[in-house]
Amino acid sequence: MPQPPPQTTSNAIEIVKPSSSSSNVIFTNNRRIGDTPQPRQCRNVLIYGSCKYEGKGCSFQHPPRPDSSLEGPTEPVRMEPSRVASPISLQHLNAPEFVPSSIPYTTPSEATISSPTSITAIQIQIQNKDSHAFDAGSSGKSGQSAVPFPDIAGTQHGFFVSNDINYELQQRMHDIWAPPVHVSSPVPEEIHNYHSIVPLEALTLDRRKYFGHWYSSCYRATNTRSGQVYTLRRLENFRLTHESALASIEPWRQFYHPNIVSIREAFTTRAFNDSSLVLVYDYHPLSATLYDKYLKSRTPSGPSHRIAKIEPIDIIPEPVIWSFIIQIANAMKATHDRGLAFRVLDSTKVLLTGHSRIRINCCGMADLIGPEIADISTYHQEDIISFGRLMISLCCRTANPGSNYPKALDFIGRTYSLELKNALQFLVTPQLHPTHGSPKIIGQIFDFIGGRLLDEMDSIQLRSDSLESQLACELENGRLVRLLSKFGFINERPEFAHDFRWSETGDKYIVKLFRDFVFHSVDPNGHPVISLTHVLTHLNKLDSGSEEKLMLVSRDEQSCLVVSYKEVKRCVEAAFRELAIGPSAGTVF
Repeated sequence: MPQPPPQTTSNAIEIVKPSSSSSNVIFTNNRRIGDTPQPRQCRNVLIYGSCKYEGKGCSFQHPPRPDSSLEGPTEPVRMEPSRVASPISLQHLNAPEFVPSSIPYTTPSEATISSPTSITAIQIQIQNKDSHAFDAGSSGKSGQSAVPFPDIAGTQHGFFVSNDINYELQQRMHDIWAPPVHVSSPVPEEIHNYHSIVPLEALTLDRRKYFGHWYSSCYRATNTRSGQVYTLRRLENFRLTHESALASIEPWRQFYHPNIVSIREAFTTRAFNDSSLVLVYDYHPLSATLYDKYLKSRTPSGPSHRIAKIEPIDIIPEPVIWSFIIQIANAMKATHDRGLAFRVLDSTKVLLTGHSRIRINCCGMADLIGPEIADISTYHQEDIISFGRLMISLCCRTANPGSNYPKALDFIGRTYSLELKNALQFLVTPQLHPTHGSPKIIGQIFDFIGGRLLDEMDSIQLRSDSLESQLACELENGRLVRLLSKFGFINERPEFAHDFRWSETGDKYIVKLFRDFVFHSVDPNGHPVISLTHVLTHLNKLDSGSEEKLMLVSRDEQSCLVVSYKEVKRCVEAAFRELAIGPSAGTVF
C-alpha cells in the first residue's frame, strides 16, 4: 500500500467564506480590530539557534534560553508546532544572517517607545512576504549583506567633482569644439599648420582698429601636428619688411607667466587673399576682454559725457579691483625684469578667464609691427601710465576716462577706499624729472597694496585646495576605470588560446564571482542593489589589495568561497597578465 506523501507546511493564507457571526467584523491588515497580534518566532532562532539582535530592536519572538534566569514571572512562549517541526532545507542553512527590516531604521530606544500599531504593521508586512522573496535575497548570488549600503553618491560629492566645476569644464569643452557662429565671410580651410578655422568675432566693417590703422580679426584653429587648439590673431593687409623681424617675438616665446597669454609663433600668409600677419597664441575658452565684460555697455555716446554722471550702483566691488591690480602688477613686474614691455595695454587686450583670473593678451605684437624707437625705460613708464588709465576706466565704468584725472580720482575717492585712490594716483602721475634721480618702477605699487596681497594669496590657496580635492575624486575614478577595463577583458571572454572555458576556470572564475558580488547583488526582497557607493567601496578595496575577507557564492549556490580582496586582486592581475603575454597581446596598462 503506497505511503501518503509527507505533509508540508505552506505560507499561503486560506480564503474562506465569512460566516454571519463575523460579517460585522472590520479587518485591518489581515487581522481584526481588537485582536491581540500573534507573535512570530524570529528566523535567526530557527536557522542559527539564536539572534544577535535580541533586545536590540528585533520585533519577533525569541524563546528563553535554558541557562537564562529572568526575575519575575514569564509568559509562556506560544510557537507554531508546524514551524518548529518543519525540516530546514540546505538552502536555508546556507542563507546569510537575517536582519529584521526594522533594525536599519529604528534604534533600540525608538523601538521601545514606538506604538504597538506600528510594530504590528511591520510584523504583518513581514509575515505576508512570500518565502520566495526571502530565498531570493538570501540566495545571494554575491553574499551581499541584508543591510544596504547608504547611497551617498546622489547627495554628496564624495566620488565626483561638484556640479559647478563639472558644468564649467563641460562648457569649456563645448566652446573649444563648438561650430562657427559668425560666418559672414568665407575663411580658408587651412592656414600654415592649422585647420578648422573658426572666427571668434564678427567680421564686420565697424570693427575697432587694433593697432594703428591695421584692422584685426581673431580665429580659433587646431594644430595639425599636436591637435591642440590655438588662437590666431590676424593683422590684415600687413606687409613685413623683412623675415628677420619675426625674431623679435623669440623673447616672448621663451617667457611664461600665469597672467600672460603665451605666444607660440608668427608667420605671414596669403590664404585670405591679401598679405596678412598671423600671430598664434594659447586659446582660453569662455574668456572675455575687460572691455566686453565691464565697459562695452558703458561706452559714452557723445562728447557731453562726464564721469560724475556715472551711477555708483554699477561699480565693480573693491576686492575685485584689488585682485586685478595685483595680477596685472605681477605680470608687469615680471615683464619689465626681463627687459620687455607691453607697449600697448588697454581694456581690449586684457582677458578675463573665469573666477577673476586676468591674462594680458597680444604680448609681442607691438615689437613685431613697430620697431623700438625709444629706450626700454620709456616704454616701462608708458606701461605704468597705461596700467593706471585701465584701472581708472574700470573704477569709473567708462572706456574713455580722458585726461581729466582729478575728477576721476575724486569719484574714486568717494566710492572706494583712500588706499585705492592713492595707488591709482601713483600710477597715472608721470615722472616729474625723468633725467634726474631714479625712475618710477612698477615694484613701488606694492607699497600701496600692503595687506591686500595677503588676502589675494589666501583666496588663491583656498581655490587651489578646492581644486585639488576635486581632482582627487577624479584620480580615484581613473584608477577604477583601469580596473573595470581589466574586468571587461577577462569576464565572459568566449575563447582564449583555443580554450572555450577559459573565463570559467581557475583564477578567472574567482574574478567572475567577484563581478557578480559587486554588480549582481540583490537585497532581501530580491531587488537588484543599484548603489554606486556599494560598487566604489568594494572596487577601492580591491584596488588597494585589502586583507579584508568576503564571501563569494556561485550562481547555482553549489560553491562558496571565502577570499580576501588581496587574493582577488592577485587573480585579476594573473588573468590579465595571461592575456597580455598571449600571441595577440596589445598594449598593456
